[in-house]
Amino acid sequence: MMKKLLFPFGIILLFSTYSCNSEFERLRQKGSAEERLAGAKEYLDQDQCFKAQTLYESVIGAYRGLPEQEIIYYNYAQALYCQGSYLRSAHYFRDFASTYPNSQYKEEANFMIAYSYYKMSPGYRLEQQYTNKAIDEFQLFINTHPQSEKVQECNQLIDECRIKLEKKAYAEGELYYNLKNYEAATVSFQNLLKDFPESPNAEKVRFLMTKASYQWAEKSILNKQEERYKATNEFAEVFLARHSGSSYTSQIQVILDDSNNKLKEIINE
Repeated sequence: MMKKLLFPFGIILLFSTYSCNSEFERLRQKGSAEERLAGAKEYLDQDQCFKAQTLYESVIGAYRGLPEQEIIYYNYAQALYCQGSYLRSAHYFRDFASTYPNSQYKEEANFMIAYSYYKMSPGYRLEQQYTNKAIDEFQLFINTHPQSEKVQECNQLIDECRIKLEKKAYAEGELYYNLKNYEAATVSFQNLLKDFPESPNAEKVRFLMTKASYQWAEKSILNKQEERYKATNEFAEVFLARHSGSSYTSQIQVILDDSNNKLKEIINE
């Protein structure tokens, strides 16, 4: 009984799909500009974005210089975004905003430039070019449209992007430390605290930075040790001042004492 019920349903579904594809091909090959434009909007509303993109591309030339070109251009950028072609959508939204500076869609287009880059932002362990680009574009949107309802969302997305950048910076510093590249680890942790002074990981970062700095001084040539032990002392003292109740305090104190002893030996020599 189930097979008898499913078979007609499969036929209906197949026929429906064939009919939809046939209608798209009819519009693409034989439809008038007006029919293709209406069909493109309908496909876009149904999230059939490739079909919408194809039909919009086929009518752009027919409406060049006409009022309809504005909405065609805007919807074409939306169709690209819908397909996940984010780099191209960012380009076309930017071009739209430049071409139609007085358009009612300009604010949304400016937001979509930034959001397209946000969608390209990868996991924190990968290159963060698009994360930085998204931050820049969201900030530009805020500056350009300070009264927009999207300002709060932009600020939230900027915070999200900055958290990702901070995680990457911490992972890089930790990796350098684990690889015993103490110079790179020290510099990396310093840059992290400079870029993210309110980091929730500041205590752990200062702890690892002090340890890395001490190891860097230990492995340095003699004429570089004095300045690097002094840097270690500064890191240790800042840690003790800022994180007095830390579980790392005793380890930092040992490093500070040992660093001071090494400095005395160097100065005496």
